[in-house]
Amino acid sequence: MATSEKIGVVGVGRMGANIARRLKDVGYAVTAVYDVQPEAAQALAKEIGAEAAPTLSRVNELADVVITVVTDDKAMHAIYGTSGDSLLTGSKGHLFINCATISPSVHIEVEKLAQERGARSLEGCMASSIPQAREGTLYLMIGGSKEAFERAKPILETMSSSLKYVGKAGEAAKVKALVNMVMNINTAGLAEGLGLGEALGLDLTLLREVFSQTGAASRVLVTDGEDMQNRAHDCYFSAAHAAKDSGIAVALAKEAGLELPLAEATKAQFDKMVAQGLGELDKSGVAELTFASRHARQHAPA
Repeated sequence: MATSEKIGVVGVGRMGANIARRLKDVGYAVTAVYDVQPEAAQALAKEIGAEAAPTLSRVNELADVVITVVTDDKAMHAIYGTSGDSLLTGSKGHLFINCATISPSVHIEVEKLAQERGARSLEGCMASSIPQAREGTLYLMIGGSKEAFERAKPILETMSSSLKYVGKAGEAAKVKALVNMVMNINTAGLAEGLGLGEALGLDLTLLREVFSQTGAASRVLVTDGEDMQNRAHDCYFSAAHAAKDSGIAVALAKEAGLELPLAEATKAQFDKMVAQGLGELDKSGVAELTFASRHARQHAPA
């Protein structure tokens, strides 16, 4: 059951907009939405009966709890700036739930900045995609104080089908980085397997069936295998995000003194997609680099 908390959502792309819709559906007062693309915020605001806040500080005026879904570390620093328009302005008593996949150190920094202003901050790392955001069946990994988690729990439960409290700030982000690292490695590996299968003249539908019943089976095979074969790369998790998230994991490995050659090679593949202008394809689009009949032409699928 919805609480009396008024909710704002900052970053209303595919995930943020569907989180806002879900919370509205279950009875929460979603009072403010904000995006660096004002037209996106305006369209969603009209749809769900919220205000398209012109500034971040206005979001705080309208909401008690603010959910953020931004792109990267730079965007996170921008919305929690220590000068100019910022979510830190007028934030005393507020709760921030930050859902983007960003560096663990940035989550720790944001928590400190929020605490200094009498607010609380949580990381709400998502291991799911667009349909799950809309349906309220996200897999959520939470990092931050227990007190902040308990306040947020009713909201988080309406967003998720599985909710796991990981520990202090930064810990959930580390787990999420590893989830995405392994997922991306699996995705790139599957693309190579299917690409080689095509080059050998194999029936790819048969090959995927064999994969599914052997040690080559994976969750990525279920979500991306058919799309790779059919060049159906509608975006649920972009190659650009895969490149960014792989970079977070590689950076964490370097801090720990580890070499992760598979993670580094995978990052290089997704970086290559971005460089070729394919970054907005779904991560399954990495197959465009591994099927000889495709990458030789160097273009996106029709």
